[in-house]
Amino acid sequence: MWSSAKAPDLAEMETMAHAMLALLPGGFRQLCEGVIIRVDDFPTDEVLEEMQAETEFDLLGLFQGVGLPFQSHDNTGQLPNMIWLYRRPILDYWAEHDETIGHIVRHVLIHEIGHHFGLSDDDMETIEAQVKDDVEEQG
Repeated sequence: MWSSAKAPDLAEMETMAHAMLALLPGGFRQLCEGVIIRVDDFPTDEVLEEMQAETEFDLLGLFQGVGLPFQSHDNTGQLPNMIWLYRRPILDYWAEHDETIGHIVRHVLIHEIGHHFGLSDDDMETIEAQVKDDVEEQG
């Protein structure tokens, strides 16, 4: 089993994130309508500076855009909302903790969506608890 195990590449992690999103509760997924999910190895230098990160491994994910509580029909010409997952920091976290890669990707995805759509940490924990255990098997 271990001889064939490998870390997911960018495309595989993006596929994993979309699969995780599809398994989240319907109401939560509706909050994500129009949100684009992207995976990159690391955040850009601009993002690291803006987030005051000490190293490129400090951020596992990031929401960029205007969250639902702040959206208005008067806003035109906005870029689409995006969620970035950062593969290398996620893999580093995975290597240091006793969690599956699927659990980590799901957790980062839920928290990037939730914090920027006005959900509390308790709300996000409830959403994570609602996701069936078979999600873990995808990671």
